[in-house]
Amino acid sequence: MDGIWLARPEEPGAGEPVAVKDLLDTAGLTTTYGSALFAEHVPAVSAQAVQSIEAAGYSVAGKTNLHEFAYGISSQNPHYGTVPNPAAPGRLAGGSSGGSAAAIAAGDVELALGSDSAGSIRIPAAWCGCCGFKPTYGLVSAEGCFPLAPSYDVVGPMASSVEGCERLMRALAPGFEPAELESLEELEVGVTWLDQAEPLVRERVAEAAALFPRRREIELSLGPTDRSDFMREVADVHRPLFPGNEELYGENVRGKIERALAVSDADARAAERERAEYHELFADAFAGLDLLVTPALAFVPPPADIDETEMRGRGTLLTYPFSSLGWPALALPCGPAEEGLPASIQLAAPAGADARVLAAGRLLAAALAAPEQHERSL
Repeated sequence: MDGIWLARPEEPGAGEPVAVKDLLDTAGLTTTYGSALFAEHVPAVSAQAVQSIEAAGYSVAGKTNLHEFAYGISSQNPHYGTVPNPAAPGRLAGGSSGGSAAAIAAGDVELALGSDSAGSIRIPAAWCGCCGFKPTYGLVSAEGCFPLAPSYDVVGPMASSVEGCERLMRALAPGFEPAELESLEELEVGVTWLDQAEPLVRERVAEAAALFPRRREIELSLGPTDRSDFMREVADVHRPLFPGNEELYGENVRGKIERALAVSDADARAAERERAEYHELFADAFAGLDLLVTPALAFVPPPADIDETEMRGRGTLLTYPFSSLGWPALALPCGPAEEGLPASIQLAAPAGADARVLAAGRLLAAALAAPEQHERSL
């Protein structure tokens, strides 16, 4: 489908193909970062994550389209086209890793690499009906991935299954090994933020959460509310690029960069303090739990012509907290919601618990696929 792939190798590699978000450098293969500024950019060295998967025997299937400079959740790219959603034609694929999710949904590949700073792996995975995993901050090297907000940026796997995410994590994170859980009964689970979701999304996520026998609803605040620190980091990345090149930025991202450049030192410091306080608050609320369960997104994919700035805040409402915390979080499909479009559940746990989150996701996906559960959701 047009709008998914931006570049392909002249000769396909011998290993299992992996779609690579065009934010990650690939040696000898055009890497645009979704920007007109880098339309002819061909790196000499691949990103560390790309090197890692190639060393493990995988091959680069090609580079996938994205939101310009990864600064958005729609993948409406004014330079390279809007990424289509094969799982929901006429709807957004999500972003910023939209092309990677769409390549999986189209059946072009089973595995992909994305990046996530506020939800950019989990949002497109949710809207395209596939799996997306944001690892613990720093677990996977982000070297050679064009930065958005460096203290938030994470490189991670996307796949048609949780097992696919686990396989890529073995290649991406030295020493990572999948965890063995016998049953979902082993986990003490907190369920939260259901009230934020649209009715059928809420219903699907509640049904999936009910498959965890040891669960309880908990109250957790959404936050941090002040994202000035995030914006300051974006501004610092683009400060050398933006002046004199303003017209080469699309309108959507240009406006965001201008607002980011206007963030004061005092505002950024205040946001950093709120982020630290939120981390402490969240850690206290999580005490005694093994896993958190939330909707991945509050709503199903919107029409492809919607204004991204109108939905950005709500679209990242449930994903941003875990980016702020640096915690691992997995989005996986949990059935049809409004208009028959995919709903997605999010599983998260404290930093370092990546294997536990993925193991829980693997068991949950199997339980959701069981015939009796399928009948209940119809």
